[in-house]
Amino acid sequence: MSSRVVSLITDGLKTSDGAGVNLTRMLPIRNGYSKPQRLDPFLMLDHIASDDSDDYIEGFPEHGHRGFETVTYMLEGSFEHKDNKGNRGLLVPGSVQWMTAGRGIIHSEMPMQDEGKLKGFQFWINLPHKDKMMAPRYQDIMPENIPVVKEDGNAIKVLAGHYKETKGAVKDIVTKPLFLDIDLKAGVKFSTDIAVGHSSFVFIISGEGTFGPDTNAKLVKESQLAVLDGSNNETRIDITASDKGLRFMLLSAAPIGEPICQYGPFVMCTEEEIDQLILYLFKYYIQDFCYLHHHILHLLKKTTTIVDLLILN
Repeated sequence: MSSRVVSLITDGLKTSDGAGVNLTRMLPIRNGYSKPQRLDPFLMLDHIASDDSDDYIEGFPEHGHRGFETVTYMLEGSFEHKDNKGNRGLLVPGSVQWMTAGRGIIHSEMPMQDEGKLKGFQFWINLPHKDKMMAPRYQDIMPENIPVVKEDGNAIKVLAGHYKETKGAVKDIVTKPLFLDIDLKAGVKFSTDIAVGHSSFVFIISGEGTFGPDTNAKLVKESQLAVLDGSNNETRIDITASDKGLRFMLLSAAPIGEPICQYGPFVMCTEEEIDQLILYLFKYYIQDFCYLHHHILHLLKKTTTIVDLLILN
């Protein structure tokens, strides 16, 4: 048994999304790469942290998803979720929502506050091709329903997967994810298992600490993401909290190893599947040209035109 090592550390990229929400995009990884690097099956990780309402007040109005899963984890503040199927939910501090978009969801995510601190995360996890058109579903987990393991003053929240004998709140996810929120006291040494062959990373919520074996441990600081390399069949990760203490998210999941064709919030395997999706949106939003115009322009640039698709369908 041996520990994984840190292969890369990133501070992410400051950007905006939705209707102008300022955030830091931690995945895909840029760090000088000519093409952003995903961490299969993780497609994206966004981190929002601001006490300035101008950074988040416009939220994420109605938009669609297909072909993957979105996971939202709130630490401070609250968001309301609504979709085109009539579903509605509230994300509060400490809650997690695991949304399987599957064949398609059109939804909005809007802040339920006009002032104060908002802090949270959203990450996207790909679905295998065979599951991309499954029925959409939600797992909305309130804070009191998330198991917490207490060990010598340390706390391990088990959101998905398992920690020792404790199973996570989120169930039946095809990529077999592990999602832990780990809060360690100052100076604590800690180890936890990670499945061999799974892609894995940590994000530092607060404090700092070293990750990896004593002979090759690397310091990872607050608001940084570190990729944990397990290419030599390592079975765990070793961690030492600094004198500031350490709170971090640990995520891992089984890679899918299939082609990815992404067009904004839609992730399929081929361009033809994306074209068919845009046709569906054309029919759905036939009276909303403002929403459609950039999708239409995308199709007009391709050899398959809207007219061709309409004839075929």
